[in-house]
Amino acid sequence: MTAVPGLDVDGLERWLAGAHPDLAAGPLEASVISGGKSNLTYRVDGAAVPLVVRRPPLGHVLSSAHDMAREHRVITALAGTAVPVPTTIDLVDDTAAAAVTGTPFFVMERVAGLVLNSPEQNAEFDPAGLRGLGIELAETLADLHAVDPAAVGLADFGRPAGFRDRQLATWRRQYAASKSRELPALDELQERLGAAAPDETGRAGIVHGDYRLDNAIVAGPASSPRIAAILDWEMATLGDPRFDLGLLGLYWHLGELPGGAELGASAVDPAAGYPAFEELVDAYAARAGTGIPDLGWFRAFAAYKLAVILEGIHVRHSAGETVGTGFDGIGAMVEPLAGEGLRQLSIRAEAL
Repeated sequence: MTAVPGLDVDGLERWLAGAHPDLAAGPLEASVISGGKSNLTYRVDGAAVPLVVRRPPLGHVLSSAHDMAREHRVITALAGTAVPVPTTIDLVDDTAAAAVTGTPFFVMERVAGLVLNSPEQNAEFDPAGLRGLGIELAETLADLHAVDPAAVGLADFGRPAGFRDRQLATWRRQYAASKSRELPALDELQERLGAAAPDETGRAGIVHGDYRLDNAIVAGPASSPRIAAILDWEMATLGDPRFDLGLLGLYWHLGELPGGAELGASAVDPAAGYPAFEELVDAYAARAGTGIPDLGWFRAFAAYKLAVILEGIHVRHSAGETVGTGFDGIGAMVEPLAGEGLRQLSIRAEAL
């Protein structure tokens, strides 16, 4: 193995020369792209076009949360729709051969642009441009939810009926598998979510599962930046679109939570020009042609889901099974997120 954790660059070079000789242009260089807290993402230079390699994280994880085939499938299916995605190149199961990663991995072209994950990056854009970018992010989500899964070959990508209950059950299992300490607020949030779950609407679509600003590539001039690609589809499925909106709402205000800014998960700053989340919801509803949805429970669920994810990352980091920077304070964010989820449920209960 080379010095790049989890990726044999020489093996990747040999694989590329054999499987895609048209892309093999010389020696490859690879590095871990910072910002990913789950699946590992590598920037690869030296091929005929700039590339990205995705593989599961190091260590033992729940396979359903890091399914390379599903992520590759949904990105490939969305090519040609109104949702901008990278161009996929190949999906490889390297588990037996262990020539490149020793896991399933996939390769796609790298989309030029920036991932906005810190407020300092906002200085590169005009306030009006950032406002338009936020609205476009919401409209792109509406475009995703409008895609007919059957029309793009994803009719069997998930089971929309009972999606809410399965989400609750899935993340209960994930929490149980990741729990290594007492977290009373998260325990309470989990129980209250189950007791206060809203009725299913019957509306279903392709759900990204982790939709937020820093899972998009931004390109274009300072006055009119645009969404060049939506990334990180590892949690995509078919289900209730309100789950995506709830998560977007959580991340839109994440920097306001205690320790949230240290996650480096959002550049969103209203003072820089970004619209309020309520404006995003309005833009989404206008694009989708629907009414304004009640998102209180879904915003609470989003806080719960992220808290469980971060607890899993905390456990892996404690065991030395993660690479990259920014993991030391992950565990301290779990309880504040649980508190935010409880707050959202209380607000919803008062409104009903």
